[in-house]
Amino acid sequence: MSLRTKASAVFFSFLVLFTGSVMAQQSPTLLAIQEQGELNVCIWPDYFSITYLSPRSQQLEGIDIDLSQALAYDLGVQVNYVKTHFGRFMDDLEAGNCDVAMFGVGDTPARRERINFTQPYLASNMYAVTTKQHPLISSWSDMDQTGVIVCVQKGTYMENAMRKSLKHATLTTVLRPNEREGEVLSGRADVFITDYPYGQKMINIYDWAKLIAPPGKTEQFQYAYAVAKGDQAWLQRVDQFVSDIKQDGRLAKAAAHYNLTPIMITE
Repeated sequence: MSLRTKASAVFFSFLVLFTGSVMAQQSPTLLAIQEQGELNVCIWPDYFSITYLSPRSQQLEGIDIDLSQALAYDLGVQVNYVKTHFGRFMDDLEAGNCDVAMFGVGDTPARRERINFTQPYLASNMYAVTTKQHPLISSWSDMDQTGVIVCVQKGTYMENAMRKSLKHATLTTVLRPNEREGEVLSGRADVFITDYPYGQKMINIYDWAKLIAPPGKTEQFQYAYAVAKGDQAWLQRVDQFVSDIKQDGRLAKAAAHYNLTPIMITE
């Protein structure tokens, strides 16, 4: 081995050690991910076009399935999905059950008190879903009537938004996936509130569902990736990933594949 080769080998070894040392100081989360060779990603597997377990293929699909795999690839590790829901994912992040939540999580002030968010990558209005034959509800303004029951999923941003906006209708919450449509289809609720991706699921899969768009913009919510507090370097690394996919076209490609281009944020 030549002196130059030996010197290069020594320098490379030093660089690896130095990088690992800096990484440990800057991001214990990232160091643990790379030591384990695995990125743990919290998802809700019933979020159509976002993180959806297809009943036909029994495979996960959606924009955040593609992009979580892209993040794992960038980090040089495998991805492991941790099933959660909107009422529990912050607990899972804080408990270390997952390193990042990637399933269209709305960035709200209340959530920011407990967890950190990257820059947003999607944004959506609220939409209403009812039955095509409903005798009372045919437009957005028909919802807020005495006697009307409006259903939302507990822990979502729609819950707080509708609590603020409804004056006459009754608001009810459910927790489990698919409960909202079950409540409406059974007649226990008249309408449920959702976002653009889930609204697309309803009209694509169920022939009884009617999607009602608001007359203008509702309170619009931005979706971002979420991490636990306490590791700023890890937040910066995930945020850099969001910047990267906006610039290199990976976000646009995934959004187009799942018909989410209308709600994509590119800046």
